Amino acid sequence: MKPFDRSAHRPQAPLPEQRPTTENRHGHERIDPYAWLRAPNWQEVFKDTAVLDPAIRTHLEAENAYQKAVMAGTEGLRAALIKEMRGKIKEDDSSVPAPDGPFAYGIAYQTGAEYPRFVRQPREGGAETVLLDAETEAAERAYFSLGGASHSGDHRWLAWAYDDKGSEFYTLKIRDLDSGRDLDESIEDTGGGGVWSARSNGVFYTRLDANHRPSRVFYHKLGTDPASDTLIYEETDAGFFMGVGKTQSDEFVVIDIHDHETSESWLIPAANPAAEPRLLAERETGVEYDVDEGGGRLYIRTNADGAHDYKIVTAPIDAVGRGEWTDFVPHEDGRLLLSHFVLKNHLVWLERRDGLPQIVIKRLSDGAEHAIAFEEEAYSLGLSGTYEFDTTTIRFSYSSLTTPSQTFEYDVETRARQLLKTQEIPSGHDPEAYVTRRIFAPAKDGELVPVSLLYHKDVALDGSAPCLLYGYGSYGITIPASFNTNILSLVDRGFVYAIAHIRGGKDKGFRWYDAGRRHNKANTFTDFIAAADHLVAEGFTTYERIVAEGGSAGGMLMGAVANMAPEKFGGIVAVVPFVDVLNTMLDDTLPLTPPEWPEWGNPILSGEDYATIASYSPYDNIKAQAYPPILALAGLTDPRVTYWEPAKWVARLREKKTDDNPVLLRTNMDSGHAGASGRFSKLEEVAYIYAFALKLMGKAG
Repeated sequence: MKPFDRSAHRPQAPLPEQRPTTENRHGHERIDPYAWLRAPNWQEVFKDTAVLDPAIRTHLEAENAYQKAVMAGTEGLRAALIKEMRGKIKEDDSSVPAPDGPFAYGIAYQTGAEYPRFVRQPREGGAETVLLDAETEAAERAYFSLGGASHSGDHRWLAWAYDDKGSEFYTLKIRDLDSGRDLDESIEDTGGGGVWSARSNGVFYTRLDANHRPSRVFYHKLGTDPASDTLIYEETDAGFFMGVGKTQSDEFVVIDIHDHETSESWLIPAANPAAEPRLLAERETGVEYDVDEGGGRLYIRTNADGAHDYKIVTAPIDAVGRGEWTDFVPHEDGRLLLSHFVLKNHLVWLERRDGLPQIVIKRLSDGAEHAIAFEEEAYSLGLSGTYEFDTTTIRFSYSSLTTPSQTFEYDVETRARQLLKTQEIPSGHDPEAYVTRRIFAPAKDGELVPVSLLYHKDVALDGSAPCLLYGYGSYGITIPASFNTNILSLVDRGFVYAIAHIRGGKDKGFRWYDAGRRHNKANTFTDFIAAADHLVAEGFTTYERIVAEGGSAGGMLMGAVANMAPEKFGGIVAVVPFVDVLNTMLDDTLPLTPPEWPEWGNPILSGEDYATIASYSPYDNIKAQAYPPILALAGLTDPRVTYWEPAKWVARLREKKTDDNPVLLRTNMDSGHAGASGRFSKLEEVAYIYAFALKLMGKAG
């Protein structure tokens, strides 16, 4: 079946004019015919889309009209999918309130609301008070995203932030919880929420520069003009990200500076915002660490001294430099320590062994350890921690591809586990109707690539089933095998859902990440192709029935495999795809470029890095060959993957390819990297992607 056959009803695809620009670098000449789609005033566009070049706007709107015309006839299917997916969401849902002093804090949704309310109630139960109603704040805005909401230690104030353009420039506000009103002071261009001082009279926050980099940390004292806020720290190296947080004990504010392989932390006593930040250990290329504090000692997770899968060390509170670090949780090859925090009497950490996570607790007084055990073949685990320090209870979430999310409270001393909440599926869910498995695809170099599977128990595993194969494979990020009500809409229609845990993530430890970045990046792409090969070899599907999907850096994966093995995919969905890799890594004015050189390489300084990136950059490797149908999604105000990357990619694909399969570009003109912001409005985009996949597989009827 060829559901996108060209006919008299297929409109003409937009073909933007070519305005070739030539660049010579490291002895290589490159001609870019579509460079003009990059608005020279992109920083201004992020804050006001009305200043976008009319020619660029006209082209993007033409692309939107084209994809709408090609997808005509799927409106009913999309409406049905939205209704179906919405039916799996408990509309009046709420979290289990988390205790902090005299109160317990949580979030709650009203029926029909896109955005949550932040609420609290007395710790022992009682009437609920609404602290912030995001649904009200979002009213009359085309886009709205919360950047965080944190209450002060004295429970009098709420620091909250919002972005109303999708550009991730957040406005920080302070709410008086006694009156329910925001103070007059409003802080623009921040990186998100604020971190409270110990006396609850001010907040620390990061401010973004014109190129969207969090380059400075400020302290704002309540009741003062933000223009007079105190500069606490400024990072002059554009290659580093920066954030501000707090230790579990609330004793220290932590300024965290990092790129993708190096980090540095500065400590400030939370009770003394005027104190000079104290450096914990100087940044050293390739050495990462993060810190927590308890009982007058520092607990530091680090990869120092060759601990590739990380270890935890301790140090005195006044330690300066790594010379005073002492191993506390030793390094073990294959045991990746993911995160940690300290309670008064216990150290808690999340680790991954053999691709699966587990939580481990270590008593500080005698070093006794135990792990929280789970039995399913593939699952997801989240460690949510606690507001409090002097406690023995933590919370964690558990789910699998078939098991809805469960929230547990766990006593780290008695080992008592209490189920607090199970995700409700209003339209019903029978876990026994589905099968979840983990298989291993042999890569071309002999490595085994884990693949998590979900399918209906009645699906025929004879190659006839369509398959949605998802992948990411960058930045060490692991895609969890977690419960997703949306994907059931495909699985219930006969799809096999597969997640390829490819190199570039940390699914099998740090080495798995290191083997899929920089000069090893090709392993990410060949692993994904190997997963497709194995699914076909094992009879789960056939090549023409595989729809591949990835977003952001996973969208780069989609562009790469489309160039390398287009015949092995029946369709490709690339969500905000990072496909113009070489041009982006050569442009040091873009927000993420300098901090991401450790991930991809620096093609400005290194001819070797240039050649490596040029060898796979999707935009630069499009060739005259047949491509499967492709759907790309973009956001006009996206600061992470700028809109012109997918726009240029789609234009060059149309120029070069030799087939009649459609290449669609759908640009959200009111949002950025995350797409639509509301919990229900997001479903429209998901339904659009699923309708594309179902149409390709002949299941749109």
